[in-house]
Amino acid sequence: MSDLQLKNRCIADWISCHETELIQTADYIFRHPELAYEEILSSRYLADYLRDKGFSISEQTAGIKTAFTAEWGNGKPVIGFLAEYDALAGVGHACGHNLLGTAVCAAACALKADMENPKASGTIRVYGCPAEEIMSGKIVMDKAGVFNDLDVAVTWHPFDRNRISNDIWQSQDIKNYTFHGISAHASKSPDEGRSALDAAELMNIGVNYLREHVSGDVRMHYAYIDNHIPANVVPDIAKTNYFIRSNKRSRTEDASRRVDNCARGAALMTGTTVDIELVKCCKEMKVNRPLTEIYYKAMTQIPTPEYTQDELNFAAEISKEAGFLNDGIYFSGLEPLEDTPVPISIGTDASEVSHTVPLITISAATMCKGTPLHHQAAAKQAGMSIGHKGMLYAARCMAEGTKLLIKDPENLDAVWAYHRTH
Repeated sequence: MSDLQLKNRCIADWISCHETELIQTADYIFRHPELAYEEILSSRYLADYLRDKGFSISEQTAGIKTAFTAEWGNGKPVIGFLAEYDALAGVGHACGHNLLGTAVCAAACALKADMENPKASGTIRVYGCPAEEIMSGKIVMDKAGVFNDLDVAVTWHPFDRNRISNDIWQSQDIKNYTFHGISAHASKSPDEGRSALDAAELMNIGVNYLREHVSGDVRMHYAYIDNHIPANVVPDIAKTNYFIRSNKRSRTEDASRRVDNCARGAALMTGTTVDIELVKCCKEMKVNRPLTEIYYKAMTQIPTPEYTQDELNFAAEISKEAGFLNDGIYFSGLEPLEDTPVPISIGTDASEVSHTVPLITISAATMCKGTPLHHQAAAKQAGMSIGHKGMLYAARCMAEGTKLLIKDPENLDAVWAYHRTH
């Protein structure tokens, strides 16, 4: 059925009529997982989909080769939908970004169809945002000013339940620490060497002791970056990558300075030097209460997915296999909106956008309860009907919520008043 034939249909009908092609889109991205800034096929597929649906496409937004901007309409309000599509090393789409980007495109297209009849003023944009998993794409785009003229930004994230994301996602620093030493034969003349690896290990020990003396919401985790130096050589270089997080920017900055001091101290102890690189940083999520209430109201009118016996059996099997704690309750309906924002121990580069313009995030169940993000079980469900159902539900929630938001100009006034004062 063509878009022209759908002009008199509602958002739910548009999504239903395009369900097959939306699932095909999500599955294509799932089968072609691409890491941060390498999402050539994924970004092109989504951009081509939107072009086919009547959006104009601008490529390489903010100078990023795998970013794009799709636009339809004119005038105010300007609604920005934020799509993601990068995968994780080793576990593919275990964060469900194949579903995330597809649902965002579906929501934008469904809202476009609704606004076309009768013709309504307004501009819909879809931003193809790469490299979320390394906390980068949206931060680069935000610094370039691409979101500045939005009235509101809309996105969602796959989770194990259906709710408004009334969450304070964490402020983060991402840093690289590179230690430089002196190489030598590890057996014949170790005294002539100065081990960069020793320095990196001592730094990590210092950070592990530091954990006792930071706020409970602070998270510090690291990984070695492989230097390909054999054990019989005193390594003259060692690299680590750190994520330092908390629910408040000031606490993140404090912990980050103290981690830097652990690195400097380790270098001093080992006779090495250290280079400290701040790769990316972002603030914590700025939650907008009027926005959460409007989108929650819309979500109360949208039925949550129903599951077949085969899907429930799959959830039971994977829960047993992985040891998920869900007491046999694998899926549920819409969760109530909390009275106050909820701090959570994960981060997203969308948080930076929330300080530029009001931003709403929806959560939808694309996996059974108890499934953690970045787990193989999350990836398995993102590539099957359980994930597809959550994706289609999220698309409708974003579109219906945005329709309700822009229906009354006073809604946007309230949203912006809150944004400016909180």
